Amino acid sequence: MPMQSLAVPPLTIGPAAPLTIIAGPCAAESFDLCVQVGSAVRDRCAQLGFSYIFKASFDKANRSSVHSNRGPGLDKGLELLAAVKQKLGVPITTDIHESDQAAPAAKVVDLLQIPAFLCRQTDLLLAAGLTGCAVNVKKGQFVSPSEMGNAVKKLAEGFAAGGHAPKIMLTERGTFFGYHRLVNDFVGVGDMMDLGWPVCFDVTHSTQRPGEGATSGGRPERAPLLARCAVAAGVQALFIETHPDPAHALSDAATMLPLERTLTLLGELATLHKAMTGVAR
Repeated sequence: MPMQSLAVPPLTIGPAAPLTIIAGPCAAESFDLCVQVGSAVRDRCAQLGFSYIFKASFDKANRSSVHSNRGPGLDKGLELLAAVKQKLGVPITTDIHESDQAAPAAKVVDLLQIPAFLCRQTDLLLAAGLTGCAVNVKKGQFVSPSEMGNAVKKLAEGFAAGGHAPKIMLTERGTFFGYHRLVNDFVGVGDMMDLGWPVCFDVTHSTQRPGEGATSGGRPERAPLLARCAVAAGVQALFIETHPDPAHALSDAATMLPLERTLTLLGELATLHKAMTGVAR
C-alpha cells in the first residue's frame, strides 16, 4: 500500500518530507528542563534540515515499581506542556494511558502517543481517533508488525466516528527476546511501512532491558548504532529521549541519551540521511 503522509502542522511526516525528530526528556520534570532540552534540539534540527516535535510525558503510568516517579499529572502536566509549546514554537507530543485523557490532551498537543503496552486497547485507540488529533501508536513488544494493522483499523474507526480523516503513525520500539532483552526487527519495520502510514523508530527505548529490578535497565551506548540502522532502513521519524543529566533524571535514567550526545548524533544522522536520500540538507 502506498504510504500516506501525516500532517502535524506545520510539519509533514512522510516519504517525501524531511526526517522528523521527536525528542525531549522522558518526564515533564519542569518547565525550565523542557525548554532547555527542547530549544537545544529544535535549534540543532533547524540547522540540519530536520523537522522537530518536542516530547515529554505528564504521567508515566507503565512503571516497574509503584514508587517510581510518574510526573506532574494530567492537569499540571498539560498546563506545563502548553507553556513549553508556546515558548518553543514547535509541535509537541505526549503519551496518554486512559480514554478520558485523549480529549484534554488533544486540546494541547499536536500528536497523541499511545504507549506500546496499550497498543491493543480498543477504547483508548477509538478515543484518540475521535479527537481528530494525529496519533502515533508504538508497536507492543508482544505483537507482530502485521498485527499493527489492527491498531490502524481501530484508529480509523475512531477518526471516522468523529468525522475526521485518519492521521496515523506507527513506532517500532523492540520485540521481547526471552527475558530482559529487546531486539529490533528491521524486516518488520518494512512490513509496518507497507501498512500505509509513516513509521518512527524509538531509538532509546529500543535499548531498554525491561524487568531487571525496581526499574528497567538499558544500553544507551547502543542508541547511536540503532539510530543509524533506522535511518539507513528509511524510517520517516526518530524518537529520542534525552536529558542534560540522565543519571539524575526522574524517569528512564537508564536509557536516555545525554543532551550533548544527542546533538552530536543528529549531525551524524544528517550526513547518513543525506547519503541515503541524495537530498542536500
